[in-house]
Amino acid sequence: MSDVTSESRSPVHEPPELPERRMAWWRELPARGKRAVVGAFLGFGLDSYDFWVLPLSLTAIAATFGLSGGQTGLLATTTLVASAIGGVAAGVLADRIGRVRTLMITVIAYALFTALCGLAPNYETLLVFRALQGVGFGGEWATGAILVAEYATARHRGRAVAVIQSSWAVGWGAAVLMYTLVFNLFDQDVAWRVLFLTGALPALAVIWIRRRVVDAPVYTERRTQAARGSLRAIFRTDLLRTTVFAALLATGCQGGYYTIATWLPAFLKTERGLSVVGTGGYLFFLITGAFAGYLTGGYFTDRLGRKNTFRLFAVLSGALLLLYTQLPASTGSAVMYLGFPLGFCASAIFSGFGSFLAELYPSRARGAGQGFTYNFGRALGAFFPAAIGFLSGQLGIGGAMAFGAFAYALAFVALFWLPETRNAELA
Repeated sequence: MSDVTSESRSPVHEPPELPERRMAWWRELPARGKRAVVGAFLGFGLDSYDFWVLPLSLTAIAATFGLSGGQTGLLATTTLVASAIGGVAAGVLADRIGRVRTLMITVIAYALFTALCGLAPNYETLLVFRALQGVGFGGEWATGAILVAEYATARHRGRAVAVIQSSWAVGWGAAVLMYTLVFNLFDQDVAWRVLFLTGALPALAVIWIRRRVVDAPVYTERRTQAARGSLRAIFRTDLLRTTVFAALLATGCQGGYYTIATWLPAFLKTERGLSVVGTGGYLFFLITGAFAGYLTGGYFTDRLGRKNTFRLFAVLSGALLLLYTQLPASTGSAVMYLGFPLGFCASAIFSGFGSFLAELYPSRARGAGQGFTYNFGRALGAFFPAAIGFLSGQLGIGGAMAFGAFAYALAFVALFWLPETRNAELA
């Protein structure tokens, strides 16, 4: 097991937090730490933008290339499986060459290949480009989350890393706005290509990151030791159980989330009969809920503990996913408003990942541990969208999406074999 103090495993009862202390996590960061937060926020927000252009374009891509439901789902699954490879590689690389340098490499990779997807002449080429985009996409989150976790204090680490997680909703919202604009200006055969081409813009963030962001002292002071770290370290006796169950936790959370992320736009169009603008309206409630969930989830992880927060939102996310997809079409407005709590809970469950995984591993294996477990979860979770694509032929998209609720049950069970790490100092 990783080095977690006995004090961090016990409940800590703290007095209610005063309003003026709610931004203490930011004020306590050094100037370099604040720049790291901005750099990681930009990287992950733009990462989100480049991910979302695919789910938003799935219907148009399927029409352009004449794809079946299984082929359409395979695009999303390929992205996520490739992201697992990229995430593991980036985690090891972050331990060897540094968090910031690895962050820049991942941003350039996902921006370049997202743009190239817009130029793909056929389905097979698009599949290859999307896989290569996934390599960069997978590596960015783990690298940015570790960078911020190593700057933040133990007491406020959950909230600091949750702010980075909230940028996912910002990128998602930007993608929906661009999708609404582009698909109203162009025919769908051209619109999805234009949307992918806008994915090159995140590469500009690298210029700012390169000039302003540096690695945290907790990494640089131990760099000689950390540079010897490798993927093998997280499978040694002291870390093996942590690695196995952290990977299962990530699988459950991401299997449920990517069910929603991949198939919800198609569900709204095909089974709710919504237009581009109508879909945007439904997604507005989901995205605003997601943004609130990311920020609030960070508060819960610091107040209730990492494990209790995961448990709470796993149960709520599974229940809300079933409600959202199984309510009859006649309850249209009710389903629209249900998008806010669904987005809130499905996103809040991720707020604790950055801090929890960083606290489970020592510095010598932190990049490899976080990169492997989170992205292993992506790889297995990626099969949920593909399975739903195949099941949709018999059950419809809404009926097939209910399968995603089982993923949240897996996350709940995995927590029984992991320690509580709230208030743990990074080893």
